[in-house]
Amino acid sequence: MSRVLVVGAGVVGLTCAVRLLEAGHRVDVVARDLPLETTSAVAAALWYPYRALAQDRVTTWSRTSYAAFAAIAAPEEYGGDPEAGVRMVPGTEVLDGPRPDPWWRAAVPDLQPAADLPEGWTAGWSFVAPVADMSVYLGWLVRRVEELGGTLTRLNLGALPPHGIVVNCSGLGARLLGADRSVVPVRGQVVVVEQFGLDRWWRHGGGPTYVVPRTHDVVVGGTDVEGEWSRTPSPATSTAILERAAALVPALRGARVLRHRVGLRPVRPAVRVERVGDVVHCYGHGGAGVTLSWGVADDVVGLVDR
Repeated sequence: MSRVLVVGAGVVGLTCAVRLLEAGHRVDVVARDLPLETTSAVAAALWYPYRALAQDRVTTWSRTSYAAFAAIAAPEEYGGDPEAGVRMVPGTEVLDGPRPDPWWRAAVPDLQPAADLPEGWTAGWSFVAPVADMSVYLGWLVRRVEELGGTLTRLNLGALPPHGIVVNCSGLGARLLGADRSVVPVRGQVVVVEQFGLDRWWRHGGGPTYVVPRTHDVVVGGTDVEGEWSRTPSPATSTAILERAAALVPALRGARVLRHRVGLRPVRPAVRVERVGDVVHCYGHGGAGVTLSWGVADDVVGLVDR
């Protein structure tokens, strides 16, 4: 099997590394930012195909990832891993009016019309979705890489190495490393509040408003500002986020704020997963890096083995 260099240590890079190692390759991961410093660490990590195209490929990748996360979140006696920080959580996306099923419907095993909608909404759909606590899950992925014999090293590259097989999972770094100016930042700000007993996720289908419960806290978002590079949280934006989200979950109004976070989503007209010479590109996942991660990783293995 080949020796492969994976560039990028966000959720996509680490997942690709795991799949490549499982396929028998020798893998080294290098990145300017270590996992907990990446945009992946900011993500609410609710499975949802957001800001990622093309629809057919994204649906296929999302379906594969859904199944992988469901297996990870299964009880330990059925092969799941309780240390991974992944849970299957019921929730509802509210809509301003009736709509056809979402284009990614085929990726979800069971999607139903929503009942018990918050005041002000007339339609929606409910389904069970994977939710990953990224402060836990990224560490779990790193351990998997190391257990399988891979390495992770901080290294700031000015260009992709000219020799050997390289998997480019550099996200926004692909503007430089892939010479791809079509990749742009889309700024997302979130507020993390104390866990106040919430056991369902909520999302507004008409905009970037969501409330995602984790075991010890709740992630409340968000924003979607294209072309903005600042990672400094805005207090006014946080206030607006909480106000919008409280319309979905009124109990948020009394929740204690723990921290404010900003991440820059790497958005592109279409997710790039292709091989050019000895380089396999895998970037441009927008707001769906977690959602697509296991699906694109399987394709990357196929491209490396080609």
